[in-house]
Amino acid sequence: MKKTNILIMAVIIISFIIGIYLYPSMPEEMASHWNAKGEVDDYMSKFWGLFLMPIVTLGLFLLFLIIPLIDPLKKNIEKFRGYFDAFIALIILFLFYIYVLSILWNLNYRFDMSQAIIPAIAIIFYFAGVLMEKAKMNWFIGIRTPWTLSSKEVWEKTHKLGAKLYKILAFVFLLILLSPEYFTQILMIIIVIALYPLVYSYFEYRKLKR
Repeated sequence: MKKTNILIMAVIIISFIIGIYLYPSMPEEMASHWNAKGEVDDYMSKFWGLFLMPIVTLGLFLLFLIIPLIDPLKKNIEKFRGYFDAFIALIILFLFYIYVLSILWNLNYRFDMSQAIIPAIAIIFYFAGVLMEKAKMNWFIGIRTPWTLSSKEVWEKTHKLGAKLYKILAFVFLLILLSPEYFTQILMIIIVIALYPLVYSYFEYRKLKR
């Protein structure tokens, strides 16, 4: 068994153990969602507050295991499988981090949830860029548009650009820590940058056809 899979399974098991252990001491209604200002704006029952994230994490892990098996271009996935597996492990650790933060909050430890999460999201974006650099054409991983999936050249150009942009996005996300009052404006910039490769792939495909 791969080391990354062992790590992921260990994280999932620990999540369930934490939920079972803390169940008696948790409030009946647990804070479950925080707005952009770090304020609680939604709650859920104790059971789902403790076990929803571990269940979702387990489901995602199983999905990630299936994807390389059912992709018609699975031979291409094997060419960057090590990076894909590492990214899966990073996503699982990110979810576990969010899970721990929510538990700490419900144990009455107070901190700015947004400020705690943003650096982790920045790390995800940066390594998404690393994965894009290595991704070969497939149906599930990367920037999948009708145009990238119709041309190897368009796929490679789009992912080369996307890799650079997503690494830049990681640092743009960190700007929120420095200027939280501009959260909405920074978020709009992030959305535009994230969507640009989709538009780029269309125009590159048209250029290729001409």
